Amino acid sequence: MENIAVVKWVMQRPRFSAWVVLAVGMVGLLVHEARNVGLQPSQWAALIVATILVAGACVWIISWEDKDDPEDEATADAVTTDSENAS
Repeated sequence: MENIAVVKWVMQRPRFSAWVVLAVGMVGLLVHEARNVGLQPSQWAALIVATILVAGACVWIISWEDKDDPEDEATADAVTTDSENAS
């Protein structure tokens, strides 16, 4: 599975691929829900760009959780060292 080009690309760029997937889904919902509103082409373009940027912001905010605090890493290292010494 990891030899497939798309899977390899997604594994190398997880945040960007998450942004693309989320943006496609959000733009799809936008187009579906606003199709009968009567928007002008410039309004559609502005809404789609804003939606893509919001999707990027969402992925960026979610990625804050990926970064470990130095204190958490030190605690995890200490627990690992203690459990190895106890064995």
